[in-house]
Amino acid sequence: MRIIFMGTPDFAVPALAALAEAGHEIIAVYTQPPRPGGRRGKELTPTPVHREAESRGLDVRHPASLKGIEEQAAFAALEADIAVVAAYGLILPQPILDATRLGCINIHASILPRWRGAAPIQRAILAGDEETGVTIMQMEAGLDTGPMRKVAATPVDAKTSGELTDELAIMGGALIAEVLADLEAFPAVQQPEDGATYATKIDKAESLLDFAQPATQVERQVRAFAPAPGAFFTFGGERYKVWAADTGDGSGEAGEVLDNSLTIACEAGTIRPTRIQRAGKPAMDIDDLLRGKPIPPGSILNSEQ
Repeated sequence: MRIIFMGTPDFAVPALAALAEAGHEIIAVYTQPPRPGGRRGKELTPTPVHREAESRGLDVRHPASLKGIEEQAAFAALEADIAVVAAYGLILPQPILDATRLGCINIHASILPRWRGAAPIQRAILAGDEETGVTIMQMEAGLDTGPMRKVAATPVDAKTSGELTDELAIMGGALIAEVLADLEAFPAVQQPEDGATYATKIDKAESLLDFAQPATQVERQVRAFAPAPGAFFTFGGERYKVWAADTGDGSGEAGEVLDNSLTIACEAGTIRPTRIQRAGKPAMDIDDLLRGKPIPPGSILNSEQ
């Protein structure tokens, strides 16, 4: 097929690679514009998809918007059979959805109709879902409401959002290659409305650990926000990012440090960070941190104490 690929982050890279290696003609790759980055925050950094496309000698385009008539005309002029979308980051106007012979098909990181929207992986972890997956979906104007062509599932287990993202990215690449190898073998089926939920964008304020919740929910916060934006607590005016944690028994005031090993009381049960990071410092095992920066029992985290 003649394909326009539209994606931006690391999640989309395996799909682009899978389609190119399957022998499809990738006639253009659309991605978000380069953003300031680098050590000084001033160098323009291309997206992961941009870098992958350039390494394959593909035509890369990064318009700031697809709402303009000229951009829409340039898209239509490519005369593609289909557009494949994976975490592109821009809403596609109807003229874009209608511009290719077979429309636009999306790789969505959930089992639709659960977790339509921007942050399906993090929301699945926060909700305690036992499984999540990937849906290959024909796109329409609604937010992830289009008919589905193929779905695959995987257990959530104790995975972080970073681990699940990597797993689902590879799964999505394999699924889209399978579907486009024989599109007619995967007819589009309308989504049920029963069970639909919406994965709203993550607010950075959500990454402050809420010890007034049960320990199981606090541990989900840790996994949902690893690696970004990073779950954290505050102590002595400093942020401590928690990369991994274990739950246990015990009780105390919410946020109270119960021992010299940084066991923290929650609304029910306790949580103990096992890997932690101070601002401006590398991540380290909890015992290493506490040897140099003890947090004494009786301290109340996320307070002015």
